[in-house]
Parts: sequence; structure tokens; C-alpha cells
Amino acid sequence: MTRLDAKLARIRAGNYRPSDFIIADAKDGDMGPSITAAGPKRERDGSWTRHRTRAEFLDQVRAIVAQDIVDIMLVSASNLEVLAARGTFAGSAVKPAIRANDTTDIWRMRGATYHLAASRPFRTADLAQAARLTDLGLYSMTFCNDIETDLAALDAFAAFRADARAAGFTYFLEVFNPNIACGIDPEQIPFYVNDCIHRCLAGVMQADRPQFLKIPYNGPKALEELASYDPSLIVGVLGGSAGTTRDTFELLHQAERYGARVALFGRKINLAEDPLAIVSLMREVASGAVSPEEAVKAYHGTLQAQGIAPTRPLADDLLITEAPLRQH
Repeated sequence: MTRLDAKLARIRAGNYRPSDFIIADAKDGDMGPSITAAGPKRERDGSWTRHRTRAEFLDQVRAIVAQDIVDIMLVSASNLEVLAARGTFAGSAVKPAIRANDTTDIWRMRGATYHLAASRPFRTADLAQAARLTDLGLYSMTFCNDIETDLAALDAFAAFRADARAAGFTYFLEVFNPNIACGIDPEQIPFYVNDCIHRCLAGVMQADRPQFLKIPYNGPKALEELASYDPSLIVGVLGGSAGTTRDTFELLHQAERYGARVALFGRKINLAEDPLAIVSLMREVASGAVSPEEAVKAYHGTLQAQGIAPTRPLADDLLITEAPLRQH
């Protein structure tokens, strides 16, 4: 049993405690933006002239796994193959997972406009091959209030569940907000997404249901509604844009407070000046040991001690800039 399995078991049994909050590092950006998702190769003075190479990116993944704080490391199937061959997860309590599909709304390559059209389903990863390395994957859906695109997404989801069952594969379900104008009042979007999640799972038997959800944080009211409606469906939040360091810690704090039990952060970790330091403080915030404001100050203290130039002055990095976090 991995650390993730033990935490999920306690949460499902109603024995959750803040130390059971699940943190995942989403290092699967090569399935979407591709090269730019590896992040900048920063110098200690904060300057950079190129993005990390794949080898440098994988070195960062290995360092975070070795740190042994995150519970899940989410990567592409091809990167998991390389990491597993190097023994990255041997004897580790960190659970490897793959992005099991790559819908068109995450295709954000330089100069591309695919993401401006309604999301369409697509899968690159072969579950039967990936199952040799892990039994957990991320499956993503985006509902757009359009009968044809949403039916296609649901048909693809049904096919995925059948393939996952055949491969002995489990999954967690990511549901984005609509990626196009969809004719719904913006204030109703969070509740439209909540309804879509439960509507698409209502006919799914327990054996084929997701281990947990990954959704945008749409504010406390929508999250509380989703988390309390059916506690057997564990809710997790995604990180979204990089934002300020305060945004990172505030999102963790609010998500845990309003019922989420998982956080899956990509850019908020990968684009940090010191990813290891921010992961360490994420755990402290999630467990309630420090406040978001205290964590920002501690993070800047760590950067100063290491001679790393921060992206923003402390005063600016203490600001909450993401709109849903201001609903608190």
C-alpha cells in the first residue's frame, strides 16, 4: 500500500485529518504546451535565456520524488518510462501516475489556436503498455454546453473506462470549466460544472468510478456544494496559472477548508524559483502548521538564504491575485 492508498482509505472511512491532505505534482505539461512546459532554466539572479531540456526537467522530477513530500507524481507515459528505467520510484512512497488522455483544449503550443475551439477528446497513451509501470492515470474532460461535443466527450469517456477496466487501470477525473463561450452566465459556470460531474458519473458503477476529482477552484460556495453532496467522491483542485506565491498557498488553504482533500499543482511548483522549498511549505500549509501569509514570508527567507533572486518583491508576492480566491 502506497502513502496515497493509505490516505485515500482514511478519507473514505471518514477519518480524514489535515496530514492526510494529498499533494500531487503535475509534471505532465509535455502532453499540452510541450517544450515550454518544462519551464525556464533560471539562473540564481532570476534571469533565463532558454527552457529546460527534457533531461533537466526529469532531473527536477527525480529531485521532488526523492524529497518524499508529494503523494503523486503525474507525468507523461514516455517520461514515466524513462524515470522508471532509472529507478526513480523504486522503494518510494510517491505514487507515479500518467496523463491518460490529452484533449484538444490543452494543446497550447506556441502559435497554436487549437485551445480556442470547443474541446475534443483524444488519447495518445496506450493503457495496456502504461499498466506495466503504474495503475493510475488522469483522465480529462471539458463540457461546453454543446450537444455534439459533449456527447463525443462522454462516448470517449465510456471507451476509456472499458479500456481501463481491461488493463486493470484506475484513474482520477479532471473536469475543466468550459474552454469557450458557451451561453451560460459566468456566475453559473461553477454549478454547471458541478452538475456535469455528477450527471456523467451517475450511471457509472463503483468499480469504474474515479479515485478522486481534479477541478478548478471556483470559489468556496461551489467547492462546498460539490464536496458535501457525495463525500464518497473525493474532490481535488488544480493549480491553474502560476500566480503569486500567496496564490499558491492561499489556494491550498482555502481548498482544504472548503472540503477538497487533494491539490494537483503544475505551474505553481514548476515555475517557482525553488520548487523543493515551495513543495515543503505546501505541506506545512495543508496541514495547518503555518498560514499562507507566514508561508510566503518563510519562502522568501529560504530564497534569500540560498542567494536566489525572487521573481517578485515580498510585498507583491504576498498579494492574492486570482479572482476565485478573493471570494473567501
